[in-house]
Amino acid sequence: MTQDTADRARGLVHQTMVFEDGITLDCGVHIRPLRVAYRTYGRLNEERSNAILICHALTGDQYVAETHPLTGKPGWWQLLVGPGRPVDTERFFVVCANVLGGCMGSTGPNTEMTDETGRGLGRPWGIDFPPVTIRDMVRAQLRLIDALGIGRLFSVIGGSMGGMQVLEWASLFPTRVFSAIPIATAAYHSAQNIAFHEIGRQAIHADPNFHGGRYWEHGVVPARGLAVARMTAHITYLSEEALTRKFGRRLRTGPMLTFSNDLFEVESYLQHQGSTFVRRFDANSYLTITRAMDYFDLAAEHGGSLAAAFRNSPVRFCVVSFSSDWLFPTAMSREIVRALNAAAANVSFVEIASDKGHDAFLLDEPDLFRTVSGFLHGAAERWR
Repeated sequence: MTQDTADRARGLVHQTMVFEDGITLDCGVHIRPLRVAYRTYGRLNEERSNAILICHALTGDQYVAETHPLTGKPGWWQLLVGPGRPVDTERFFVVCANVLGGCMGSTGPNTEMTDETGRGLGRPWGIDFPPVTIRDMVRAQLRLIDALGIGRLFSVIGGSMGGMQVLEWASLFPTRVFSAIPIATAAYHSAQNIAFHEIGRQAIHADPNFHGGRYWEHGVVPARGLAVARMTAHITYLSEEALTRKFGRRLRTGPMLTFSNDLFEVESYLQHQGSTFVRRFDANSYLTITRAMDYFDLAAEHGGSLAAAFRNSPVRFCVVSFSSDWLFPTAMSREIVRALNAAAANVSFVEIASDKGHDAFLLDEPDLFRTVSGFLHGAAERWR
């Protein structure tokens, strides 16, 4: 069953742009057609000058500011994006696209495989989907922005992997971006982060239902492996303080540990995270996107110089980090800021005090809201 068929069976209808000429990936493979699934919020003004692109993180998708059609939960950044929010959809036209390699409508492992002419082969790409990069994702987004008739984005905003896309946008297409807000991110994926991703990938590969990545042929999904991958990653999104505050050493069934059926609250929480994730995400997409993050190294794309990635950049930057984020610590944001300063770019930097860990960028953090709102307001005064 292809992605299109599966989505229709679930009642999902994505906004989608299809580019018949396709896209050439950094790995040299040309995929055609290219499908980009997306959502928009607000209205594009007559001057086409109020567009903001939101870039989602690893496990996110295009449903940034509305109830998710699969989970029934609020949009993943509905605290930040919406009417009267810091990214005000009564003022801005907001676009969010499912990344290339994703599993919510854009071309990816569970969309229909095609040959070099674009002819469908009647089965998903699956494990044969070619490797993609963050730069490939951004090039696909540019096709969408062009098709929407937007010459220059007022801002590009994203956290975590979304922040990597923001940096790539500002480096690759600086004349197409007026301002950029990379949040809780880095200019490269660290060895520790790659190691955590590899644990998740190995869990998926070890699942007996993985079947070498061709699980659809057997009518199964590698649910256990994908759930473990999610659980492992989710630990890195939190801080020790956040885990202790939320769960401590509490047991679900009472104060005494019997070593039989008792669960610590934190165990139950992680198991819930894993089981709900399996219902909305594809294992081959997870393998593809984590690899894209691991490959990301913006300095390496520019001869080893991060400053060279932003040389003569006209983009206005606001870099944001969180004090308790150990996945993308503040030191990595400072590296970006130093490179921007070396390139004589216009940059402001904010480290927000928070004990919520990496996930703070998705949570109720008033200082983040004030920072984003204030920066966008100031940028608007200098726009055009």
